[in-house]
Amino acid sequence: MRAVVMSEPASGPDRTKVREVEVPHPGPGHVSIEVAYAGINFIDVMARRGDPGYVPAWPYVPGLEVAGTIRELGAGVTSLAAGQQVAAFTRGGGLAEVAVADVALVVPVPPGVALRMAAAAPLMLSTAMLLLRDVARIRPGESVLMHSASGGLGTAVAQLAPVLGAGLSVGTVSRPEKADTARQAGWQLAVTRDARLTETVRAAADGGIDVILDPLGTVLLEDDLDLAAPGGRIVLFGNPGGGHPGPLPPLARLIGGNVALAGFSMSRLTATSPGRAAAALQSALDLLAGKQLDMAVTEVPSLDEVPGVHQLLAEGRGQGKYVAAAR
Repeated sequence: MRAVVMSEPASGPDRTKVREVEVPHPGPGHVSIEVAYAGINFIDVMARRGDPGYVPAWPYVPGLEVAGTIRELGAGVTSLAAGQQVAAFTRGGGLAEVAVADVALVVPVPPGVALRMAAAAPLMLSTAMLLLRDVARIRPGESVLMHSASGGLGTAVAQLAPVLGAGLSVGTVSRPEKADTARQAGWQLAVTRDARLTETVRAAADGGIDVILDPLGTVLLEDDLDLAAPGGRIVLFGNPGGGHPGPLPPLARLIGGNVALAGFSMSRLTATSPGRAAAALQSALDLLAGKQLDMAVTEVPSLDEVPGVHQLLAEGRGQGKYVAAAR
């Protein structure tokens, strides 16, 4: 079968090729999936450059979310059937014609949901659901701000926030030309992350922001603290630059501002609490089936185009969510 293979750590796409590899077979409690579409994510770039903890061994087949058809059942699997359409979290190996997943992280795709959309749900819609509903515990009418708002996850949060009853939504972007993309994704206000960031947001959100979602490590944590409303919640859930994040604020800063600071990792959640991850995926797919969400995704026509998309993401030039056709 064909798969995207990273041969060794690299800053560019030259060590990523589509190759013929052996078809994987599921062990006990796992299934194999004929992949129709696989999600492409910035975490693939972090794996490509060799950030610690993302690649168990080289060469490595990236890809952490897929949608397709059950091919083979491992021993003990009775909840699914061959030929059934599913979406799944994978622990690598998703950017291939066949992938293996833990049955606890596989969810049937409801009727009416296209597989290209279902492939974007595990790491995009499910993460948005968990961030807003479970971690930040957003309440009706509360404002939400997210950094890197023009990407795939930013698009998901922009669409999901009003479904959960949020009020004002503010997305920040790295460059002015990305603001239109963020607005088209559903953000009511799109702000460039420049020297006037806090001033601009405060003018729009009198009293501060209730929920701040920050995938940029600790780079903007001081801005987050300045923007948080009393009772606000800041959620940190990424470290795109790699390396060691900066220090967290002193306790007095949090207590004095009545601000809560939380962390989130989808990869750790799938490893330690797969049921919660699968439940979020089921909720996201149900919203798509009920037409409460209508997500835009960019379809990459083949696995051969994936290394180029990885480079777009690495250079900060990606727009929205990408999924690759595996066949």
